[in-house]
Amino acid sequence: MIKKIAKRFISDYRYWSYHLDHKKSALKVLKSIESVKGKTDKKLIKLSDDYANDVLGWKGYAPWLYVYSAVNNNFKEGWIPDNYYGKIVVPALKGNYGIIADYNSLTSRLFNSSHFPDCAYYTNGIWISPKYQVLSEKEVVEIAFNKNEKVVYKIDNSLQGRGVYFLDKNNINIGKLMSLGNGVLQKYINQHPFFQNIIANSVATLRITSVINEKGIVSVRACYLRVGRSSDKHVKSASHIRIPVNILTGELDKYGYTTNWIQIVKHPDTNFLFEHKKIPNFNKFLETTINLHKMVPFTRTIGWDMVLDVNNNVQVMEWNGGHNDIKFSEATQGPCFSDLSWEKLWKKGS
Repeated sequence: MIKKIAKRFISDYRYWSYHLDHKKSALKVLKSIESVKGKTDKKLIKLSDDYANDVLGWKGYAPWLYVYSAVNNNFKEGWIPDNYYGKIVVPALKGNYGIIADYNSLTSRLFNSSHFPDCAYYTNGIWISPKYQVLSEKEVVEIAFNKNEKVVYKIDNSLQGRGVYFLDKNNINIGKLMSLGNGVLQKYINQHPFFQNIIANSVATLRITSVINEKGIVSVRACYLRVGRSSDKHVKSASHIRIPVNILTGELDKYGYTTNWIQIVKHPDTNFLFEHKKIPNFNKFLETTINLHKMVPFTRTIGWDMVLDVNNNVQVMEWNGGHNDIKFSEATQGPCFSDLSWEKLWKKGS
């Protein structure tokens, strides 16, 4: 009896803590937006409250709707709040299968695709190749630097740019990598000149969100470009610039956004203007996304991190099968999922 009560208490605490964290994050973003645009119209706040309560089943989903409304100076039916997505949509459409994306060594088995720059995996005390042959430490180094001057090591579940290490042949220490835990060794991607012109010292990331329906049809729902700052060796959530991308044309939006959601028209370090710029070979990204998602249909929504290299090949740095970010896309391009009836999913669990 005591164990059941304790488990219930822990479960309830985690539930409310989760939503409280989202509320704090959303209100912080809202305050930042309002510092530039002024207070959000009270009518929009009320519409958000009413929609959260009447359509999504709980007023606690309203804070992210405040943010979306503040960005757009308008309210749009069909928006999905980020905490609703995490607690209602993700469990309903992915279950525990999305977690598979956190385990890098499964990538080759799932996709068997040249689009991933993986050289070797370190998993549970052994190194293995993308073909799942066990490797010696010497073989790992030989494979990693056979055609590459620089490599990247990413630990499993390296969220928000943390747990990423850059190495060359002179400073690689296999023992140290092993001490970091399970992860993947990837070749360093030399990005296409288009992305290099935005900022050269970090590889850009094109985040594409895709969905697969009950008939097995994959559709791309949102896209934005993430680029780093001059002080970054790779793109980090703590400092990145995000620019919405038109999913039909591949064209960048006029406005990019800082980490505190302030609109800017050019990169703050390089003065690269976003307007009228188009992602090269954008159809390649869409085609790759659709083909890869069909290989893991059990993960119904995925956030793909991709870039185009100097040889015009799409490279997939990682795929996000768990609670992938939708709030930025919903705020700047949404509602992105309004035809999927996600707003009704909460009723199935009630």
